Amino acid sequence: MKSMPNYLAVINLATAGLNGALLGSDEEEIVILVFVVVDVAAKQVVGLKEFFVKPRAADINENVLSEQARDELGLQEDQVRSGKPLESAIEEFDRYARSMYFIGGNRTMTLVTDGQLPLRQCLHPEACTKGLDLPEYYNSFYDLRKEVAKSLNLPSSEDKINSVRDALMHLSLESDPSPCDAVLRDAKDMGRILITLLELGYHFAEPETINLHLEPGICTKDEEVDSNTVVRARGLPWQSSDQDIARFFRGLNVASGGVALCLSPQGRRNGEALVRFTSSEHRDMAIKRHKHHIGSRYIEVYKATGEDFVNVAGGSNDEATKFLSRKGLMIVRMRGLPYDCTAKQIVEFFQAPEDSCYVLEGEEGVLFVKKPDGRATGDAFVMFETEEEGQKALKKHKQVIGSRYIELFRSTIAEVQQVLNRSMDPKTYEQQTPLITHLPPVPILPQQAITSGTRKDCIRLRGLPYEAQVEHILDFLGEHSKNIAYQGVHMVFNAQGQPSGEAFIQMDGEQSAFAAAQQRHHRYIVFGKKQRYVEVFQCSGDDMHLVLTGGLALPSTTPPKALLSPNGTLISPSFGAFPFGQMSQPPMIPASAVAPLTPRTPFGFQPIIYWPYPSPPVSPSSYYGGPPPTQVALATATTTPAALEHEA
Repeated sequence: MKSMPNYLAVINLATAGLNGALLGSDEEEIVILVFVVVDVAAKQVVGLKEFFVKPRAADINENVLSEQARDELGLQEDQVRSGKPLESAIEEFDRYARSMYFIGGNRTMTLVTDGQLPLRQCLHPEACTKGLDLPEYYNSFYDLRKEVAKSLNLPSSEDKINSVRDALMHLSLESDPSPCDAVLRDAKDMGRILITLLELGYHFAEPETINLHLEPGICTKDEEVDSNTVVRARGLPWQSSDQDIARFFRGLNVASGGVALCLSPQGRRNGEALVRFTSSEHRDMAIKRHKHHIGSRYIEVYKATGEDFVNVAGGSNDEATKFLSRKGLMIVRMRGLPYDCTAKQIVEFFQAPEDSCYVLEGEEGVLFVKKPDGRATGDAFVMFETEEEGQKALKKHKQVIGSRYIELFRSTIAEVQQVLNRSMDPKTYEQQTPLITHLPPVPILPQQAITSGTRKDCIRLRGLPYEAQVEHILDFLGEHSKNIAYQGVHMVFNAQGQPSGEAFIQMDGEQSAFAAAQQRHHRYIVFGKKQRYVEVFQCSGDDMHLVLTGGLALPSTTPPKALLSPNGTLISPSFGAFPFGQMSQPPMIPASAVAPLTPRTPFGFQPIIYWPYPSPPVSPSSYYGGPPPTQVALATATTTPAALEHEA
């Protein structure tokens, strides 16, 4: 039997918002901390500290405390506003505990809480958000409710203890009669309960622990996962890693390898993740973090099933299992590799003098992603032994192997499993079928050709606000806007004619595209009260074609033709740009029939709107699969009828 600690330290707290059973569910800050220290051998209280905590919102909001905090807990605004910052309160109690020799040397102290919420749902999440490092003894604790139930051998849920008052009643004790706020009174009562349990000879055994780091683990396709332990998190930032998601759930114990980032059909992260916890109790607390925040983004949290988790995180690929069994602490995904690249070249790439780092077990620490027929995909995963080595590896993002620049991303065990599972599925490489098989003849205006070929003189923007227009993109790109090719901004609409949040932009050269992608990637675009970060990737005309046409190849019997820009097309074709040769010459709209900024409805088609900037705000992303949108926004090189007539 494990020996008990020398001291038991009650910690009780309250927030400025909801308390009781909803403590921590509203992300409100802690406003009071109370500590009561009990000497286990002497069975008496030997220390008491109360700290009023000033929340950071106190300098912004006129009223800090909720009605519940004022009326039910007896807290006052002036007490809170004159309090200490949370970090100061934590440091002051730590100094006090060490000065009184409660900890240090051979002496140990373990915290005691009223239920799970004070540490798991309040203190640890708030400390993580504020970047505070808590002393080690905050990572384990005794739940007083559970300890009282064990001491009294309470078997049924009907006798479950839900508060300090319940514990007092079961032990036939009276509450502390001295006048004080409810938080301090409950802390004193908890101290008396501890002394009573010690006098009854109760032994405090193994405390509960709080895991601060996500441990690696492998999930197989035939593993059974309890559905009562899994949640789905939605709305995650695109760049979030599994460790970032584990930090969002700080205080709750995520199972080893328990974060599975979900990928889109294109193999990119879609902002969702499945998270597996060690118990249903922790899953239930995770659900209460619905619409809590990572930065400025709120995250939705829903129940999920064990089958959902296995479908995403489970793997059966022997190569992946062997690769993941090396137990490195960080995995990096490489994208854009030459198809003939070898493991030796990758090892040498990371060992190059600038930011030199070492792949775990050399060439054995490299896993190539291949198609079912064994052909390369240009992707690979690389294992690093430590976090530090992995971070140095990521600094080589956009460096070159041969003549190709290589993209590097932090990856996860679940992502390796998903990518390998998909790469070996022949359906992954089947061509997507357009929503309609041919383009109907429609009136068009003079066309501006979109570039094609392998020159990476374009950039792709992803994550734009749906309301964003060309002028907002120009503002976002700043000085790089002057390097945009004539009529080079192409907004992508989805099959329903709605903005997709993406855009392709043709630049005047590869260097301009590279500089824009380097300097504007993951920068924020401000649109009204919204602020969203935007991903910016360098790409080629062929890359644009692949995305805009759903993978439709250009005719192989003729040289690749330039794609048609929708500059002036009457409708936004919704599944594919198309070569001139694939359609008969459609009728032309006379330039004189078009007035700038004036909606017209010629020949019964949707109205055209001309934009003031000389670039089309629509790219051919897909043909309509349902009713066409009410309006399709198009643009021409100029906005005057004379200019249109000149082009015609």
